[in-house]
Amino acid sequence: MMGVSAMANADDNNTVYGDVNGDGIVSSVDVTILYNIMLSGDEPGITTYSVNGVEFKMVDVQGGTFNMGGTIEQGTDVASTEMPVHQVTLSNFAIGQTEVTQGLWLAVMGTRPSSHQGDLNLPVESVSWSECQEFITKLNQFTGQNFRLLTEAEWEYAARGGKKSKGYKYSGSNNVDEVAWYKTTVTDHKTHIVAQKNPNELGLYDMSGNVDEWVYDYFSYGDTYPSEPQTNPTGPASGSEHIYRGGNYNSTAYQCRVSYRNSWNYSKQDLGFRIAMSK
Repeated sequence: MMGVSAMANADDNNTVYGDVNGDGIVSSVDVTILYNIMLSGDEPGITTYSVNGVEFKMVDVQGGTFNMGGTIEQGTDVASTEMPVHQVTLSNFAIGQTEVTQGLWLAVMGTRPSSHQGDLNLPVESVSWSECQEFITKLNQFTGQNFRLLTEAEWEYAARGGKKSKGYKYSGSNNVDEVAWYKTTVTDHKTHIVAQKNPNELGLYDMSGNVDEWVYDYFSYGDTYPSEPQTNPTGPASGSEHIYRGGNYNSTAYQCRVSYRNSWNYSKQDLGFRIAMSK
């Protein structure tokens, strides 16, 4: 990345004017950070960020306590890995309004790895958990923020609608067709542009369907939830795979439920992610 010499912008106290992120040079990264600081006009609780001209929105989520796992609205569609239902308390955080798009990935990484090409507002997929971490590191360098992957508990709390939850089986409805691109509604076996279905109670799109979403937590086959109450859990310290959530364009309705969970090791063409930030 081209930068401006620190010497050309320094006073006698070696202050580099315009060096917002403190790396000793003035570059496009500093311009991006300043632009994000000056962005205004968002709805309350929504913040817009921009990287290389690509904007994305983060939605504030008020923390609280909820029952995590195969709760009553899930009916008989509950796997053993969704049990036992247990109480979780979370602090405030922010979450991406949509899944990370191909456009944002391209703006940050300079590549386009997705199997489903087309509109840049399609969700990015075919990215591994480790590649998502590389993306987040670079995104933080561009924006001066501390984005990260959601924890599994944060993902489920947000998918359920947080403190605004109406107790739906899917994210935003008991009618999966209203909120999800999934096997029954997708005949071309492809991803769809984000934010085309109805949002959930927090204004989040596609938390059921479209692409599955990596979360931070590890998982090993046979794992079940702890039974005791948890506060800001981050999952096991290690595991054989990482968890993903939400269902995808080729999933059944069963796999689009807010409590459904699965795990994987590698990238695949129906698996993407969304980002979070502690508040």
